[in-house]
Parts: sequence; C-alpha cells; structure tokens
Amino acid sequence: MRGRFITLEGMDGAGKSSHIDSIIATLAARGLEVVSTREPGGTQLGEKLRELLLHEPMHAETETLLMFAARREHIAQVIEPALVRGTWVVSDRFTDASFAYQCGGRGVERSKVEALEHWVQQGLQPDLTLLFDVPVEVSVARLAAARTPDKFERESIEFFRRIRNGYLLRAETQPERFRLIDGNRLLDVVRHDVIEILQNFGR
Repeated sequence: MRGRFITLEGMDGAGKSSHIDSIIATLAARGLEVVSTREPGGTQLGEKLRELLLHEPMHAETETLLMFAARREHIAQVIEPALVRGTWVVSDRFTDASFAYQCGGRGVERSKVEALEHWVQQGLQPDLTLLFDVPVEVSVARLAAARTPDKFERESIEFFRRIRNGYLLRAETQPERFRLIDGNRLLDVVRHDVIEILQNFGR
C-alpha cells in the first residue's frame, strides 16, 4: 500500500517545527514507517541550494526556480521512493510555501508557480497539510527573540502579512487536505490538537 504524504506549513515563527518530533512519534506508535524531511533541502543537492536560498540575495524568479529545482530532486530521491515502498513522509514545507512566499511575499505571478508545480510534481500533492497560523505580530515577535535570522526572517511585517494571506488563500481553495491550527496557544495545547488529527488520519 502506498504511503501517505503529510506536510507542515506556516510563516516563520508560527511554531510548526516544534511539533515534528511528536508527529513522528505519533505515527510510529501506530506501527508506521516514517521519513522526516524538509524544504528547501531534503537531499544533498537540496541542502546546498537551501544555503543559497536562505542567505543569498537574488531575483524573485531566480529564487522560485531554485526552490522548484530543489523540490524536483527531493521528490525524485526522497518523497516518491518512500511513498512507493509504503513509508509515510512528513515534510517541513512543500509547494504551499512557494505560493505563500514567492507568490504572496515576493509577488511572483501565480500562473508561473502553477506551471512549475504541474511540471515538477506531476500530480503529486500532500494527503494532509497542517497549516500553523498565528497573527503576524506574534510571528515577528517570536523571530526577534530567536536565532540569527535568515533573509526571509529579516523581511518587513508587510511581507509576512502577504505570506499569511497567501497561506490562508491556499487553504481556502483546497480545504479537503488542509487543517488550520491556531499556533497562538500554549505548546502543549497545540500539540494535543495535532496528535488528535494524526490519530484519526489515514485509518
């Protein structure tokens, strides 16, 4: 039986990465084999591209193309082989991030990203997407108190507003796979909601 593909999405500072370990543990407790990965990255080439994407200034369309180049390699080397052998894949970001960051944040034409999505993914979409949502002001405050920011995390509050709107629009247009999670609560409360979703998913 083919595996399932789960993605975690949200603005920087929304708290999604804090739940990866508990997500993996919850799925493993069901006896499932699970691969945890991330974007940009996930492969040797993808991690090299990640460094460029997070730290080097570049044209918005160059950024978009590099994101999808890393994604093509990620799908070919990690995601698709795992799904074929029945393994579940949990990825910290996937293409919804491109619609939020490159379309929403950078202003790249949606039709161009849609064309890349179709070409690179060849119909592949997540089976479930957990979208962690917080007010923009909360996201910015969390980032200010965290690690040294990358180039995305140093952007303006208006940039983050456009990203959030991009994510919410994406969720609105594909409600069958999105679960919107209020990340502006205590960590344990959010984790409880996430685990409850996963315990009932795919049975």
